[in-house]
Amino acid sequence: QVQLVESGGGLVQAGGSLRLSCAASGRTSSSYAMGWFRQASGKEREFVGAVTGSGGYTDYADSVKGRFTISRDNAKNTVYLQMNRLKPEDTAVYYCAARSSGSYSENSYDYNYWGQGTQVTVSS
Repeated sequence: QVQLVESGGGLVQAGGSLRLSCAASGRTSSSYAMGWFRQASGKEREFVGAVTGSGGYTDYADSVKGRFTISRDNAKNTVYLQMNRLKPEDTAVYYCAARSSGSYSENSYDYNYWGQGTQVTVSS
């Protein structure tokens, strides 16, 4: 019903920046809250951040607060994750997700649609 495709991942040195994009297609809605999650090799998927459908409110995990910023362009059906001052511990596959609700959640189970992920590797 909804397809999400992440892009923008890659290799960056510690302290550098990357901007991830998540393009949505299909039966999308600007009212959907969007979330970003990440999963390092051998570890559980963890919450990174989320934004409401309106884009007016954001929420971040403590580990990325102050370094990462989520934004969305509803006209382009795209959500972004700007990552600054990257650390090696940020290395993971990053996923975007959509929730059929205007409110965001930090629980991955509350999201209905998922992208396939994009690899982010931060070298020291």
